[in-house]
Amino acid sequence: MSTPVIDIHTHYVPAGWPRLDGEEVPWLRIDNEREATIMVGSGEFRRIQRNCWDAAERLADMGVDGVTAQVVSPTPVFFSYDKTPAQALKIAEVFNDAALKITAPSGGRLIPFCQVPLQDPDLACAELDRCLAAGHRGVEIGNHVGDRDLDHEGIVQFLQHCAEVGAPVFVHPWDMPNSARLNRWMAQWLTGMPAETHLSLLAMILGGVFDRVPESLKICFAHGGGSFAFWLGRLENAWHQRNDIIGTSEKPPSKYIGRFSVDSVVFEPSALRLLVDVVGVNHVLLGSDYPYPLGERPVGEVVRRASFLSEADRARLLGGNAAEFLNLPALWETP
Repeated sequence: MSTPVIDIHTHYVPAGWPRLDGEEVPWLRIDNEREATIMVGSGEFRRIQRNCWDAAERLADMGVDGVTAQVVSPTPVFFSYDKTPAQALKIAEVFNDAALKITAPSGGRLIPFCQVPLQDPDLACAELDRCLAAGHRGVEIGNHVGDRDLDHEGIVQFLQHCAEVGAPVFVHPWDMPNSARLNRWMAQWLTGMPAETHLSLLAMILGGVFDRVPESLKICFAHGGGSFAFWLGRLENAWHQRNDIIGTSEKPPSKYIGRFSVDSVVFEPSALRLLVDVVGVNHVLLGSDYPYPLGERPVGEVVRRASFLSEADRARLLGGNAAEFLNLPALWETP
């Protein structure tokens, strides 16, 4: 049996969606048959290609890279956490239904994750339940809602519900701070995204979230968990030395290793080795950030080049860990 290769981190954008009057949703400018531009108001946010919405294009690229299946998650600019809960729910419903249409022709190889109006935990739980019943396998959330981080009571309520219904959660950074210093060189993406993910992992630990949610919660953080793995020692030292300030968790930070996973989008085997050493070989899942330009292609190249991995561990990173995270059946072990 060959090892399944399962990409946990990819995004989609529908080719179009019904007009949402008064919602001020980012919109799509179709440039030609193969390209479009995500517009935020009158400004260009990102150029995208047909592979964002066309299953055949995605499946062809997966064939080139040897990918068995990929999780298809929302593009974070459409989360709409700044809208009213009712507006955000309407937008989520439209995009979640579109995701099912995009992934339907794949024979199960494209695995949809939904989005929810995270600013309202009751609506978020209800939309998650609707989507799971319709065919979504999990949910992608942003790493914060305005000034509310993942330890906010409402978000904790939603995470508790995810654990109860067995929905895997993928956390993606978004809405990074901007300034004159950060608006050069894509610095928001190069420094802001890793910092945002690091900060959210601190919220999960120091905010006591892991003490309040069941251990059954399956949660994975994008981009290798940001800078968390590199600075775990600093966090651990601070917890012991200044427990009067940051000692809100029941246990030292290192004791929560094993409660979460990260993806493998770190681009270098040396960085991947740090992840494996810190979070454990069972908690690093293959990711690519496909189809965006800061993603990894060919998908899985860094895992395949990592000479420090045994073949059994390489198989876990390429697909075994993701199969467990997604509760996929054994049929994903393809001949």
